[in-house]
This record gives sequence, structure tokens and C-alpha cells, in this order.
Amino acid sequence: MVLVEASKLALQSLWANKLRSILTLLGVVIGVASVIMVVTLTNGAKQFVTSKLNRYGASVITISKMPQTFITIEEFLDFQKRRDITMDDFRAIVSECQSCVTVGARREKLGKVVFGRNSSTDTDIRGWTWTMPGLSNLDLEYGRAFTELEDGHSTHVAMVGADIVNNMLGPGDPLGKKIRVDGTPYTIIGVGEAQGKMLGMSMDNWVAIPLNAFQQSYGSHASIDIYVDAGGGGELIDVVSDQLRTSMRARRHLAPGAPDTFSIDTSATFQNMLGKILNNFGAVVAAVAGISLVVGGIVIMNIMLVSVTERTAEIGLRKAVGANRHDIMIQFLVESATISVVGGLFGIVAGISVAKVITMLIAFPSAVKIWSILVGLIVAATVGIFFGVYPAHKAAQLDPIAALRAEQ
Repeated sequence: MVLVEASKLALQSLWANKLRSILTLLGVVIGVASVIMVVTLTNGAKQFVTSKLNRYGASVITISKMPQTFITIEEFLDFQKRRDITMDDFRAIVSECQSCVTVGARREKLGKVVFGRNSSTDTDIRGWTWTMPGLSNLDLEYGRAFTELEDGHSTHVAMVGADIVNNMLGPGDPLGKKIRVDGTPYTIIGVGEAQGKMLGMSMDNWVAIPLNAFQQSYGSHASIDIYVDAGGGGELIDVVSDQLRTSMRARRHLAPGAPDTFSIDTSATFQNMLGKILNNFGAVVAAVAGISLVVGGIVIMNIMLVSVTERTAEIGLRKAVGANRHDIMIQFLVESATISVVGGLFGIVAGISVAKVITMLIAFPSAVKIWSILVGLIVAATVGIFFGVYPAHKAAQLDPIAALRAEQ
């Protein structure tokens, strides 16, 4: 009953002094909202990487001229000086790697696609070997992927993303329609399932053509990326990676101890890189949230001290009729915690709302976790109790007779 009555008194006080309550709760609201927003966006990003961004699967290894992730412009310039990965390297991997389940190669560039009077710019033109649709976990909504024979004979067939169909081809069956990719005609044989947007950029504005046809149109003097399915995770990926590294180093006649002039990456590369970015981002926002919570706690403490002064007679009367110091202290701690939890509830709503607005504006994924809401409420209550101890202690120490006389 003491807890219920104390909570009611705290809510009545908040409602009676609305402006003061808003200012009191602002710091807690900002702090909790920051935590909830970061957790929501972070979880969404991790889920997105697992399901979409890392679309090549957990057992796929890439060999490329440059690593999939790098930080500085100096690293980029150094990697650009490396030798290109060539089709001869691809063919050597196909013939030499006994542990490789599937091997594919890819090149890509931005280009222009035309159908009738409609056109698209900055379309991702992908040159794929016939094995790449499987390595990429490509799901087709209509049609089929190109075959090994079509790849080997540079047949002018293409698979396209949903944007090409929706924005250019118009109504009717897209299969069999002819598009021009940077001036070269291709017949559509497959349409990929819609992938949506990431950070405001569409993932469906693409055209995939056989790699040999790609090289005929754009030349073969550029580096390719090689993709290898190791057929399993963990130790098997390490074994296959070592075989690929040994093969590539032998082809480039690298001396023992000399650094690699190529990069070998796995799905863990993306996840580790994203984890570091998200952790750093979370640490910065957590610091801001911590400052906001401390400021909010100090404001709550000041308001509770004012409340103790305003309710001196009430405290004296309660003590006069039998309330002890423990009862008074519990009352004010509950009131302080209630005020803070109310701020936490508003903060949770604000944090989730901001995260969802960001998702709507730039398509950054978000995912609400129940545990994050509980943590937000616990943090808010802890702040209220911590900063309410001094005002509660001061109220508990009041002498009932002196309190009643002071009020008179």
C-alpha cells in the first residue's frame, strides 16, 4: 500500500505541475531515448547484414584485388597498385582447388539500360559466370538463370532486378523482352525478387549478364572477383582459404614472408567490420545518454528537494501519527523512481519513434527488442532511486515537531 500511495502522489505531483514536470523529465527522456534508438538501429543493422547484405552465405570466400573493407584513402591507393585478378587465376582455382564446392567470377560497373523510350542510369551491370547466381543466393521471381553453355558462348541473355521491370518495361510478361545495356542488346530470361532499399539506395537496380559477354563489351583488362563456396563453416573455411592463398601466392611467385598481393575475405569480414562500427557508434551515443541521465537525475534530485520543503507539514504530520524514518524514506524514493520511470516510458516511445523515422527516411533497418525496453525502464528507475536518496534521507531526518512549527 505504501508503494501504491507513493506512486499516486508522484503522478499527482507531475500532473499538477506540468511545465516543471516536462523540464524534470527531459534529461531522462533524452537519455533513455538515445539508448533505445541506438539499440533498435544496431539490432536492425545486424539482422540486415545476416539476411541481406551478406547475401553470399556463410561458407563463401572471395578472392579480390582489394579487400572488401578498408578505412583510409592511403589503404585504397596502396591496394590499387596490386596486380589484377585475371580469368587465368579463375581457371587455375577451378582446376586446382579440390576442396572447393563451387567457383564463380564477377565483374561489375555502372551503366545505362534502355528499353524503348525508357532508360535508367547508374544501373549496376554485373558480369557473372553461370555459377554466380547460386553463389549469390539469387532468388528469381520469374524465369531462369543463364546456363554454362550460354556463359561459354557469350550469349546475350540477361537477368534483371525488380526496378528494371517496374520502372522501364511496363505491363506484360518481362521475359523475352529486349533491353540495351550500354548500347548492346540483351534478351531478358530472368527477374530477381525485390530486395528493397538499403540506406536510401535501391538494391533492385541491376542487370546480370554472362561474364564473357561482359568482357566483350567492356574489355578484359580489369580485375575480377573470384567467389568460392567452401561447403561448410568454421575450420573448413580456414582450410579452403589456406588452399586458395597457397595457390594464388604460387601463381604470383611470392617469396615466403612476403605480403599477399591479393585479398581473401569471408562473411566474417563484413560482420567484424560492421561490429566495430556499431560498437564505436554505440559507445559515443552511450556517453551522450549517460550525460543526459546524470543531468536528468540531478534535476530530479533538485525537484525532490523542493518537494521536501513544500511538504514539510505533511512529513511532520505523518511522523506525528506513527510513520517512522524508513516509511518516509521509502515514500520519497518511490516518488523519485516513479517520476524517472515516467520519463523512461516517454524516452522509450521517443527512441523507437526516432528509429522508425530514420528507417522510413533512409531505409536504415531497425528492430525493436523487448529486452532493450526493459533495460531502459530499469535504467530510468535506477537513476530515480540513486538521485532520490539524498532528498529522501533529508525528509526522513526531519523532526516532526520542528516540521510542524516551521510550517506554522
